[in-house]
Amino acid sequence: MKVAVGLSGGVDSALAAALLKEQGYQVTGVFIECWNEPGCRTDEDRKDALGVALKLKIPFKVLDFKREYRQKVLDWFYREYRAGRTPNPDIVCNQEIKFGLFLEWCLANKFDYVATGHYCRLKVVNHSLAATDNSAAPAAADYLYTRPGKSRLTSGYQSCRGLRKLAAKKVNSFHLFQSVDKDKDQTYFLAMLKEKQLRRVLFPVGHLTKKQVRLEAKERGLAVWNKKDSSGICFIGHDLNFRKFLKRKIKEHEGETVDKKGKVIGKHQGFEFYTIGQRYAKPLFVIEKDIKNNRLIVGSKKDLEKKEFAVERWSRIRGIKPVKEFRSFEGIHPQVMGKSQNTLKVRIRHQGRLIPCKIVGKKVFLKQGEYGIAPGQVAAIYSGIECLGGGVIA
Repeated sequence: MKVAVGLSGGVDSALAAALLKEQGYQVTGVFIECWNEPGCRTDEDRKDALGVALKLKIPFKVLDFKREYRQKVLDWFYREYRAGRTPNPDIVCNQEIKFGLFLEWCLANKFDYVATGHYCRLKVVNHSLAATDNSAAPAAADYLYTRPGKSRLTSGYQSCRGLRKLAAKKVNSFHLFQSVDKDKDQTYFLAMLKEKQLRRVLFPVGHLTKKQVRLEAKERGLAVWNKKDSSGICFIGHDLNFRKFLKRKIKEHEGETVDKKGKVIGKHQGFEFYTIGQRYAKPLFVIEKDIKNNRLIVGSKKDLEKKEFAVERWSRIRGIKPVKEFRSFEGIHPQVMGKSQNTLKVRIRHQGRLIPCKIVGKKVFLKQGEYGIAPGQVAAIYSGIECLGGGVIA
């Protein structure tokens, strides 16, 4: 089977490619170029990705998606900030680019699967069988990856032939689970994907910890084994701060800063440059934005705490009729759901807390308060360790 691995130039995707090749897949490394400006590491990352491909002796391609990235991610990013919201470009990049355009390109070029170095796992469920309890981790053999064989890392996983059978059976559904390494889990960034995308995706390192990934990459002689992890928003780079980047497209315009009672206590240079939860001046935080009047409302950290919020719409990973613990997405009142509602948890930022919640329609009610809930953020919903989907906070 042919697999296109998105080689980012980092250690995770490098090991993903190595593991797949060891298991007999026809692997091609693909570097996706989305951005290339001063301060960006695109040139360095492309060089590292090529080095991985040469080491593994696999074909290597570069896809130029800079124009599409600007249209689908960057322009959207600026629109969101102009509207006073707090967008997450990594989530939209996954939707539109990595598992959108890249996946489309792969299928058009006769690849069977796309693989990435994301820290998450997929499981296939046959719906002719009873519903599964997703509160506990399935056995290794339940996860979708590769065939049993030589590597101690992949023993018990699905074979190439098995993958064909799984993908072909429409009765099967594909479920997204957290990775073994909870500190590196990236399901939050994938919460807005659809099952039809996941049917063609492999996550070869989701069953490993970051420490294991680095060790295995080192043992295979991959030069990127100790490369520092990337962080922050990729298109802002290292030499440009966030405010300066926004000012490329958004002009400063002075407005008032007021306290909860409406008393003016200062000035600011535009609501677009602030987000809910951001520190304004000790001991004050931005707790609300009055977009119409270009006003910031500030208060204490305690004022940031919320126990409920609304979403614009829900995006379910699985498009089929939801199983019992998922029906809350359909607006069924929590009293009807009984104990099944207790399995639901929400996360509003990457590596944020998983908070028990109840969902009624487009409203989310939290068991414990959370700070800094801002419009535009994504709320990812979990049942146990399964990510069910998410919604954009209104």
